[in-house]
Amino acid sequence: MVDRGASALSLPDDWTAHPDPILALNRMGSFDWDLDTGLMHMDAQAHEIFDVRPDEYEGRPETLSDRVPAPEARRLDALVSRALKDGSENYGAYFRLRRRDGSLRWTHTQGYIRRDEGGRPRRIVGIVRDATEELRESEARQEARGRDEVRRRQTNVVQAITAALAHARTVQDVIDVLKDTHGLTYLGATSLVMGLVEAGRIRLVAEGPAGSFVPGTLVTRIDEKYPMSEVVRTLRPIFIESPEEFADRYPILWPNIIDLNITSSAYLPLIVQARPIGAMGLLYNDRRGFTPEERNVLVALGSSIAQSLQRAMFYEQEKDLAQGLQQAMLPRSIPSVPGADVAVRYRSAKIGRDIGGDWYDLIPLPGGRVGAVIGDVQGHDTHAAAVMGQLRIVLRAYAAEGHTPATVMARASVFLHELDTDRFATCLYAEADLSTGVMQLVRAGHIDPLVRHMDGTCRRLPVQGGLPLGLSAEFGRLEYPVDTIELDPGETLLLCTDGLVEQPGADLDEGMQTLLELLRSGPDDVRDLADLLIDVAEERGGDDDVALLLMRRQGLGRQSGGRLQQHVAPGDPEALTEARHMIRAAVRAWGARERADEIELVADELITNALMHTEGSAIVTLRVLTGPDHRLRVEVEDSSSALPRRREAGECEVSGRGLLLVDRLADVWGVEARGSGKCVWCEFIVPERS
Repeated sequence: MVDRGASALSLPDDWTAHPDPILALNRMGSFDWDLDTGLMHMDAQAHEIFDVRPDEYEGRPETLSDRVPAPEARRLDALVSRALKDGSENYGAYFRLRRRDGSLRWTHTQGYIRRDEGGRPRRIVGIVRDATEELRESEARQEARGRDEVRRRQTNVVQAITAALAHARTVQDVIDVLKDTHGLTYLGATSLVMGLVEAGRIRLVAEGPAGSFVPGTLVTRIDEKYPMSEVVRTLRPIFIESPEEFADRYPILWPNIIDLNITSSAYLPLIVQARPIGAMGLLYNDRRGFTPEERNVLVALGSSIAQSLQRAMFYEQEKDLAQGLQQAMLPRSIPSVPGADVAVRYRSAKIGRDIGGDWYDLIPLPGGRVGAVIGDVQGHDTHAAAVMGQLRIVLRAYAAEGHTPATVMARASVFLHELDTDRFATCLYAEADLSTGVMQLVRAGHIDPLVRHMDGTCRRLPVQGGLPLGLSAEFGRLEYPVDTIELDPGETLLLCTDGLVEQPGADLDEGMQTLLELLRSGPDDVRDLADLLIDVAEERGGDDDVALLLMRRQGLGRQSGGRLQQHVAPGDPEALTEARHMIRAAVRAWGARERADEIELVADELITNALMHTEGSAIVTLRVLTGPDHRLRVEVEDSSSALPRRREAGECEVSGRGLLLVDRLADVWGVEARGSGKCVWCEFIVPERS
């Protein structure tokens, strides 16, 4: 047996301020066993009990096989398996343990089984302790039973609070656990107060139950004569065992709490890594004094609560950092797009660091076109967010260069493959001409878009797809088929990541049907509709982040009233002649006779320039645009990326006047980069046909 008197005499004066010696005196170690990963964390005391050094333990129970004899291990495995299967909340057992020197000693373990809502066991939180002395002799065992009962009650208190704190992710969660009625019941206290150290002061963050706030204690200096200030200053707990002692030690505070009928109290420093982060006070009106065992339990609880608070503080710091990184990687703002109402939303995941690789983007393109992007990089961590940011930027750059949607997707896949990462990404890219409603869609392993029609009906748009970005480059399958649809005025397109579709316990088709119903019954305004969809995703929860983009084509603005196109090959006079005939016929048919000569001259000049200064052919497109004004647009596309230069021709020169003519005759003109080259365009205001 251990000589308690001798041990007590050898302890330093401030021994109760440090939880580690107290747990060591109780010979208790703790463990946290994650049943999903198989990893079991043990504290330093547990390492000592199993007589293993930290570098010898790899985080898995199998590593302890040298310490637990095979028969004992089989008995323990059977006990734990039975408790997991029959729905038990906890288990306890004595077993023999072989020390490094080969000697055997008795050890006791007790575990608390945490299950999910479906009853599936997920974690075991518990303690181990040395039970050799208690089981050595019959008389000693008899005495140990009494002590064990006390320890069991103490352990139950620690266990109940620890189990409740296991779910606390934020500082407020920790506070809610302690302020809750059950929390006070476990602690056996009538009320509690808690404060955190901030800039040399203690700020009160919790008091409970309601109505127990003491005036003047919201913010106190550490050097003031208050019990929480004293425990922070000295790092020692204070146990006040009578009202008289309270009134004598803290005359400033006592008059303010006399109505609470306090008979005793315990104030505990919350210490992490030898640094006070706060203090907690437990006040009682049904007891006087504390036994040594009760003091030990309270100090141990203070240590557990301090660890939970520190973990919550780290979590909140990481969450702020993650959210800041996520916001930095996403577009700061969505540009206004003539001809469309657009709304975007993002919701972070509820696992990992609340950060992921989902993103959206809206890219203004030349000629009134717009590119809409939705994507999802694999993973939920800062690396996924970093990859997402790079991928979003290069995809935006490829689209702005004028590449076709298929080329944009292929080049983005090659870029991701060449990054030093093992991540892949799904993506959906839609390029829309809002004047005509024509939209080209390319899908890389992503879920299909949805569309809501003017009559309220909704449908899923089946889009041909290629492999996810990164994978298509790795396997040499960079072909991305392009689907073309026409979005009518008033119709709404929804692009989203799978976090909006997936529901716990339901397959993807069921989730898609639910989303279609929400889209059908939702409000017409895209911002209100986006709020509705993201609120539903928030209420449903889930382990994936969500990004969505809604685009509703407006009924006003330019609309195409006709379109003609002609291919002109170099060295083909007939094709050039046919193009001139097409231009002349279209100009007259579309009511532009008054400007027919100007339009024909400019179009002929652009075609001639394309054939003379490039090695390839030219594509001539004519379209009429209706809206605030009636315009005829001429586009000449070639395969050269060299931009045309306007220059002044000399008196004797026969060239150099082409762009001067275009500038003088057209109402507006410009040059757009295209993936295969460039497009020179011009527009003429013409009277509408009567």
